[in-house]
Amino acid sequence: MPLHELAALGAAACWALTGILAARPAAALGALAFNRWRQLFAVLFFAAVVALAGSWRDLQPSAAVPLVLSGFFGIFVGDSLLFATLNRLGPRRTGVLYALNAPIAALIAWLALGETLGPRTLAGIALTVGGVALAVLYGKRRGQLHELERVRGPLWVGIVSGLGAASGQALGSILARPVMAAGVDPFAASLVRVAIGTLCLSLLVRLPLASAGQKAPLDARLAAQTALVAFVGLGVGMTLLLCALAGGKVGIVSTLSATSPAIILPMIWARTGERPAAGAWVGAVLVVAGMALLFLR
Repeated sequence: MPLHELAALGAAACWALTGILAARPAAALGALAFNRWRQLFAVLFFAAVVALAGSWRDLQPSAAVPLVLSGFFGIFVGDSLLFATLNRLGPRRTGVLYALNAPIAALIAWLALGETLGPRTLAGIALTVGGVALAVLYGKRRGQLHELERVRGPLWVGIVSGLGAASGQALGSILARPVMAAGVDPFAASLVRVAIGTLCLSLLVRLPLASAGQKAPLDARLAAQTALVAFVGLGVGMTLLLCALAGGKVGIVSTLSATSPAIILPMIWARTGERPAAGAWVGAVLVVAGMALLFLR
């Protein structure tokens, strides 16, 4: 397989691994506090890359508003709800729910931008939604007791949270699309987006809300785990995706990088010692097939 396609699969593997690595520190710190620390570490990473490359010069005033809005919806809203879903539903269900960001983006583009939804796109959306439903509702066997498969609280609350996370990511991507198409450096754009998300979270955690507070102090172990999540997911994962997009076909790269719901299954199997249920495997395959119809041309 060509190098660029391997890089896309590597990005998907990084994002699948992130879901497993983030489970414990996110539960210990709380979704919002964990996401804030994760984004702070990511800001340091992106700032170092942008400073060394001098790519901050690519940022023009015209890009400010789209990137700020993209950071608010995609990073602040999307990521906050993503880790709230992770705490409720575990990494496997969260991963398949988050995969809905692609068909949601297609629907937003249809409603807001007037883009056409052809038969192929509609079939891709239907396959993805069906796969997500199957993996969430029938993806666990009765004998599975590991904490990574546990549902905390009502299932419907986690599903709504996951849909919110996917919608935030989709809207953030659409808002950033014109800026990226204009040739702005991806690392510089990511720095702005993540910095906005960090600022909003820093303001939110100061509010007297029980859900916004930090559950435990950030000791050395939790700091290392959170930094590792930021490095694997945003640092290595995003870098591999950029390498893939540099020379690979966009449709193929997008499809391969969206295989996280399938890649995470053997990871969970290895981590828990419990084989995922048939519904999880079939649902993941349907999600990937739906992504292929959406992206491949």
